[in-house]
Amino acid sequence: MTTSARAEPWRSLPADVADVIAPELPGITEDILDSIAAEVPEYARPLEGSFGRGVRTGVTEALAQFVELIRDPDRGRERGREVYRALGRGELRQGRTLDALQAAYRVGARVAWRRIARAAREAPVDPEVLSALAEAIFAYIDELSADSVEGYAQAQSELEGERQRRRRELLAMLLSEVPVARADLEPAAALAAWSLPRSAAALACNEGDLGRIARRLPADVLAAPHQGAGCVVIPDPGGPGRGTAIAAAADGLGAALGPSGQVAKLAASWSLARAALRAADGAGAAPTELVMAEDRLAEVLVSENRVLIERIAARRLRPLGTLSPAARTRLEKTALAYVQQHGNAAAMARALHVHPQTVRYRLSRLRKLLGGSLDDPDGRFELEVALRASGVTVP
Repeated sequence: MTTSARAEPWRSLPADVADVIAPELPGITEDILDSIAAEVPEYARPLEGSFGRGVRTGVTEALAQFVELIRDPDRGRERGREVYRALGRGELRQGRTLDALQAAYRVGARVAWRRIARAAREAPVDPEVLSALAEAIFAYIDELSADSVEGYAQAQSELEGERQRRRRELLAMLLSEVPVARADLEPAAALAAWSLPRSAAALACNEGDLGRIARRLPADVLAAPHQGAGCVVIPDPGGPGRGTAIAAAADGLGAALGPSGQVAKLAASWSLARAALRAADGAGAAPTELVMAEDRLAEVLVSENRVLIERIAARRLRPLGTLSPAARTRLEKTALAYVQQHGNAAAMARALHVHPQTVRYRLSRLRKLLGGSLDDPDGRFELEVALRASGVTVP
């Protein structure tokens, strides 16, 4: 037996076997339909409408194509495969798994073999040919089943693609800077198979991490790429266990969570979450855990207004540019401690781990360099912003 015959065992059958089978086809068809209805609960209903036509066509075509393959194995199966792909797609559209269809194929194979074997023995057909015929029937049914699996998978892929498209559209509506009325959101949410929550928050992450983060979160989230980043809309983020789940999802990857609020406020939540993620990325090492945007507002302010901050820093810190690096660092820390401790020398000394007299000496130098900035409310504010933006910290 050639490789082709092993792959397609009907090739080893004499062509005249088809003449033995062909007269039996009408009776075999009815027997198969009756047996399927009796043994497969999902098909236990009248063969009417599109359902009935689909099942009858599947059985009739399967038998007719099998006979033709025996007569002419080179004709191939490609032209007839679409019937069985369509049956697989139909199962998905009906909301069923492939279990029922696979059961129907098994019933069909058993009934067809019983009827064909009886006709072959009466012909009579040589026992070796009869054995090859049995192999051919079951191999052929396996191919039909594989076609249906392919059709089912194609339909699943198309359905998932459509669902994802609708979810991306819904997410864009939710994050639109121009508010969209809830009455307009509801039909879009229904098409995307997503329930509009009472409250939600937007989570921002690197687009490459979106899939992993979304898979770690509860199934009710809405996730899609948006504006060059990964976005996850999380319903009721303050609900029981939700905070822990969100933090765990971001662990090792990094993400920023915007404030929770009404769905109409999601655009603001998204904007702040993205800004917090950018601020965290710009602070040095990329975040590897959840960043709460509400806790990073000062960092966001600095990060998102870099040009303005740099102008403030250039103006307020320019007088320190004449100092040596070490001296400049000492006076910058002293200036920040002055602002933070409201000018209290003792508290400044504790924060800087130096003697109060040292603090007074440094303040004297700062006043000479900065003029009245230390005593002017606006000056102190701009000075603190400039120092923080420059990375100055007090131990």
